[in-house]
Amino acid sequence: MAKRVGIEVSLAVSHAVQLARAEAIAAYPITPQTHIVEHLSSLVANGDLEAEFINVESEHSAISACIGTSAAGARTYTATSSQGLALMHEILFIASAMRFPIVMTVANRALSGPLSIWNDHSDIMAARDIGWIQVFVQNGQEAFDHSIMAFKIAEHRRVLLPMIVNLDGFILSHVVEALEFADQDTVDRFLPPYSPWHQLDPKKPVTMGAFGMPEVFAEFKMKHQVTLMNSYDQIMKVWQEWGQLTGRAYHPVEHYKTDGAKILLLTMGCLSEVAEIAVDELRAAGQPVGLLKLRLWRPFPFAALREAVYGAELVIVCDRALSVGGAGGPVLSEVRSVLYPVVPHPKVLGYVIGLGGRDVPPEAFKEIFFQAQAEAEQEPSEEFYMYGVRG
Repeated sequence: MAKRVGIEVSLAVSHAVQLARAEAIAAYPITPQTHIVEHLSSLVANGDLEAEFINVESEHSAISACIGTSAAGARTYTATSSQGLALMHEILFIASAMRFPIVMTVANRALSGPLSIWNDHSDIMAARDIGWIQVFVQNGQEAFDHSIMAFKIAEHRRVLLPMIVNLDGFILSHVVEALEFADQDTVDRFLPPYSPWHQLDPKKPVTMGAFGMPEVFAEFKMKHQVTLMNSYDQIMKVWQEWGQLTGRAYHPVEHYKTDGAKILLLTMGCLSEVAEIAVDELRAAGQPVGLLKLRLWRPFPFAALREAVYGAELVIVCDRALSVGGAGGPVLSEVRSVLYPVVPHPKVLGYVIGLGGRDVPPEAFKEIFFQAQAEAEQEPSEEFYMYGVRG
């Protein structure tokens, strides 16, 4: 039976991992994800979670240890943030290429420099091409739910890919929310014990991580691409099953007041809930605006996004990261690329917001809306706009 709990979101993620019966956890503390693995270490030490908790000397070692435990056949979890994710970068490609269904929480935080411990999406956007399934959540309930669902998605025989659940550091990870916890029996029915498809066994030796000659490398990468894109169907099935079980259904692109909207804001993460307030106020003032919340980042939901913007005249993409030297933010580039073949397609403008934890209140989204509306009526003078930058 589900129960209502008031809890810090980081600790809720820890309990979701506990309910998923993770068998191996390797992690290194880094703000703002530390509370997650710190609590998991206590659960293991107190005997509340039967798992191996591996203390390592760095995030590079953490993900390397996760590859080892996953290869040995254990349900494996880790968490990191910012520079820690960057330190893992070399090994992240190996985890996905070797088809290890590791689940990782990334408490999104700005990358240095300058040094910042505050939230934006620059850490994960620097890792968008690592070949992992990636989703964004906007509140604690979603963080809890997806931390359980991620294991079922990653471990499915037609998927066998690692998965990242992105949650915004501090402004989500450290807040206390009232959440609905599933009980252990419910989670056990939903998520069966992990049965590895391939694993290291001295009685049945196998080769893992073999050298790829030029004659096979491109074919291998194409297979990886196809597998990741095909994981979309399984993601949809798991989300649907969880919705039937809990009443909380999820979609790759979430809609908020989009009926009749000619102008659409597009956001990711917890600022989506702030944008909802702005949309409410703009709608009340008679503005034809709606909100799209991009949940699934990899594989990218091409068809769902094209369907979501049908009939719109302007899409305003709000990025939490800057592609330095590029055309604004990475999400803007993706959205423009996805919509380009669609004829006719809406005009797409991009705003980079909230870098390094810069506050983005509802008024900011309203200001962006009116500025973009004016810019859309003429040829824009810039490729993108950075909201609230001084000087």
